[in-house]
Amino acid sequence: MRRALLPAAALAGALALTGCGSGTGSGSGSSKAELSVSGPYMPQPVSADMAAGFLTISNEGAAKDELTSVTSDVAGQVTMHSTVGGAMEEKTSFAIPAHGQLVFKSGGNHLMFEKLKRKPEQGQKVTLHLTFAKSGALTVEMPVKSATYNPSTGH
Repeated sequence: MRRALLPAAALAGALALTGCGSGTGSGSGSSKAELSVSGPYMPQPVSADMAAGFLTISNEGAAKDELTSVTSDVAGQVTMHSTVGGAMEEKTSFAIPAHGQLVFKSGGNHLMFEKLKRKPEQGQKVTLHLTFAKSGALTVEMPVKSATYNPSTGH
């Protein structure tokens, strides 16, 4: 029985070591930002000319990047804002750290869709284009939710 345990232990050790790699030398291209977007939504706007938008940008790569602009077919312009101590401040860019996230959420960083060309309604989707300093652009379909939508409850 001891002979059967040695190969199993050696195999388990080899598998454990395989999972410990940092990605260097693996050819995975990990020396650049690897961006993805999750949880995008726009609460149905109460105003005919302005709306807010929220999403999370994740960076699985080993290099930082920067969100430099956002555009949308539904708005004359989209601005980026941070909220610190209850005060809203417009930003020209947001850093996305390596192996980190940039979160746009109610009460914090957020997108403002200004000069709406049409008022988005619940159930529709709004297209937005995110432009990054190093990674180029990503196109995101942002669903329009109820005006009181809470992402933590899904309602």
